[in-house]
Amino acid sequence: MDGRRGHLPNGRQYGVTDGSSSTSGVDIASIAAALDGARIAVTGATGFLGTALVERLLRGAPGCEIALIVRSSRRTSSVERVRREILRNDCFDRLREQLGSSFDSEMQRRVLRHVIDGDVSRDGMGISQEGLDILSSCHTVIHSAAAVAFDSPLDSAVETNLMGPTRVAEAMRAAGCKGHLVAVSTCYVAGKRRGASPEKVLGETPFSTDVDWRAEVAGARRMRADIDATSRTTSQLGAFRKAARAELGAAGEPVLAAKTEKLREEWVRQQLVDAGIARASSLGWPDAYAYTKALGERALQETKGDVPVSIVRPSIIESALAEPVPGWIRGFRMAEPIIVSYARGLLKEFPGVPEGVIDVIPVDMVVAAIVAVTAAGPDTTTDVPAVYQVASGSRKPLRYRVLVDNVRDWFTANPVHDSDGSPIMVPEWNFPGRGRVEQQLNRATTTLKRAERIASALPIRGSKAEFAAK
Repeated sequence: MDGRRGHLPNGRQYGVTDGSSSTSGVDIASIAAALDGARIAVTGATGFLGTALVERLLRGAPGCEIALIVRSSRRTSSVERVRREILRNDCFDRLREQLGSSFDSEMQRRVLRHVIDGDVSRDGMGISQEGLDILSSCHTVIHSAAAVAFDSPLDSAVETNLMGPTRVAEAMRAAGCKGHLVAVSTCYVAGKRRGASPEKVLGETPFSTDVDWRAEVAGARRMRADIDATSRTTSQLGAFRKAARAELGAAGEPVLAAKTEKLREEWVRQQLVDAGIARASSLGWPDAYAYTKALGERALQETKGDVPVSIVRPSIIESALAEPVPGWIRGFRMAEPIIVSYARGLLKEFPGVPEGVIDVIPVDMVVAAIVAVTAAGPDTTTDVPAVYQVASGSRKPLRYRVLVDNVRDWFTANPVHDSDGSPIMVPEWNFPGRGRVEQQLNRATTTLKRAERIASALPIRGSKAEFAAK
């Protein structure tokens, strides 16, 4: 991987080092000065990375303004979503304490009056003329919105991850925005291949799969239509209704109809999840997320026109090392469900190679890299996007066994307590084969489904209602 250095607009040097997410060489004061007076648009601000990014920009660069591109819902405006889902998050507690009584007025001035109603999963993003006017005034657009689940349905992953960056670039051109587009991708665009992956666009690496991204988009949309049509055939609808009847018993027709439709929608989603995994695997990627992110990079490079682009590729993003506070995280993500299940005695083993590397990177290090790239601006000497990889595995690898030992030692010294107040003793973690654990999970799933059917058949009152809830 190649280190990359350059200069901020004021002439001060910056440095972003690949592979370690180090910000050595970055003059924080110079970054704040470079962003002073800038208006920065951000997509994906309601997500984990986006929330941390917005907070750091507001706190670390007090002279900038943020234009958030957020999708409204039928009941909630985009401005209200920003207020509720972003600014009220505990990520902003440090900034709220720092600003005191002026927090609300500052957020109104620097954020809320610049909110743009837009959806990256739609062609045109649904941005109004007023939104385009705001976008036209932005110096940088940071695109962090993504469908991050590894098991996303094929069509939704394609619309968000593959087409999303291209749509943002198109919106910038439609608005007359001359700013710099910083697109957040993933280190896993290299797929299942082994070896060092350079900080270059995929077409200049041995990790590029020669596939027509436009055909992939058309195929995913066609598959959605085909699967949905199949779900509405007489035989499939009959199967859904039969399953609903078996689960609900003598329920009334409205309840039965609602359950039948829910089962149909779940079936369609699962078929698309399976299709995404199969298609990704056939092309050398582990899942639909990496597959669509890789093709999203290719599509953006081909369609960006005169929009200057930089690409930031983080590995697996986990909780904060220091900013805004150590351990901050939004949602129940990645390793946390496994760690918590182990701490509660629910998970006694998990497949994995003890010496395997888990390439995780704290969210605040990813944010620091994005902010530094934003302050540095695009590389104007070439039309090829600059690529910055933010990872830990090559310089400070975290081995799976070390992670397990750390977790076990922590919860041995600081045990979780059960409902009776007794400490839960964590087991000695084993490293079995994947097949054995899959069998255990399948047995547990079957047992839970049987219990759910029994509970659903009980009259919902008294002690039986309490049992059903449990």
